[in-house]
Amino acid sequence: MLPWLTIVGIGEDGYPGLGKQARRALLEASLIIGAPRQLNLLAPCLRAERLAWPLPFSLAPVLERRGRPTCVLASGDPMFNGVGASLTRQLPVTECHVIPSPSSVSLAAARLGWPLADTQVASLVNRPVSVLNRYLHTGERLLVLSRDGGTPALVANLLCTAGFRHSRVHVLEHLGGPEEACHAATAQAWQEATFRDLNVVGVELLADEGIAPLPCVPGLPDSAFMHDGQLTKRDVRAVTLGRLAPRPGQLLWDVGAGCGSIGIEWMRAHPGCRAIAVEADTGRHKVIGHNAATLGVPDLQVVNGRAPQALEELPSPDAIFIGGGVTVEGVLATCWAALKSGGRLVANAVTLESEMALFNWQALHGGELVRIQVAQAQPLGNFQTWRQALPITLLDLKKPDHA
Repeated sequence: MLPWLTIVGIGEDGYPGLGKQARRALLEASLIIGAPRQLNLLAPCLRAERLAWPLPFSLAPVLERRGRPTCVLASGDPMFNGVGASLTRQLPVTECHVIPSPSSVSLAAARLGWPLADTQVASLVNRPVSVLNRYLHTGERLLVLSRDGGTPALVANLLCTAGFRHSRVHVLEHLGGPEEACHAATAQAWQEATFRDLNVVGVELLADEGIAPLPCVPGLPDSAFMHDGQLTKRDVRAVTLGRLAPRPGQLLWDVGAGCGSIGIEWMRAHPGCRAIAVEADTGRHKVIGHNAATLGVPDLQVVNGRAPQALEELPSPDAIFIGGGVTVEGVLATCWAALKSGGRLVANAVTLESEMALFNWQALHGGELVRIQVAQAQPLGNFQTWRQALPITLLDLKKPDHA
């Protein structure tokens, strides 16, 4: 099937900045769909009907015209956080022809002289500013796609709160157009600043003196989490995450989530990792949400309920961690049944009863039992001695690929 849909990337320089191929597609289209701002950039000579995207946003106006010559306008590169990515998930690539222009990120990197390969990119168009918390490392460069003119102030406030108030912040407005402008200051200078809605924020990260950014590997300090004692401690957490082995795009169930530490660190392993924290204590839900936002993974989903009942309607996971409740009837069986083929189940036990439950499950289904013992040096008079934490029994079990 020949492409009936052409997705044209258009910049702030408008119709004059388009190449011959993009102009020809617009001239031949019977309908052009885009945001009002993009439609206003077109030349008056185009005969095609012009249609603004519906509110709330929907791809329906495009999909309903399947087979008829249609053009869709996108800002810059349609495949970079743009509508092109959404459309190509719904349509075969053979039906689409994408003609990109330079993205706002490419233009910003060019203006700032930042190599894109060494620059982190984050979008706040439809996400909370707390997602930036995962990028906070001295020396890093970060480009942020803004939602509106208030976004730079949100970024500046987050940086100041996190101890990065001396970071250099650049705001680049209307890149590639006649109204292009660039501004720069420290984060602490722009906590109440406003800019034009079309902007990109560039940040050169610099931690305040005495601020130690969090590590990238699993096993964050216990102090990184707000908790009421229901926390998988740092050393055990690092071993547990290693056994869970997060991979891009995979979904974890964190059953008996406590303060959410396992699900949070799972999501921090890769931007594509997803997690659902299942916790029966409603008082801990705000704690989980706070920890998730503070540590840069506000998309962590929290489910209120007690396993196994709370698990019944959840999407099938690639991995499951059971931090508590293995002695509750049906929890292990429900988790095992829901786990995808080839998935991993890891469970921790502290009591003799929960340890026996894991031993019996391992006898039926295989896997590996591991005893984790951690001791810390603590004062004893004028000397030091080892203080043993409660030993942890860990079950690590992979579901057969065709179970």
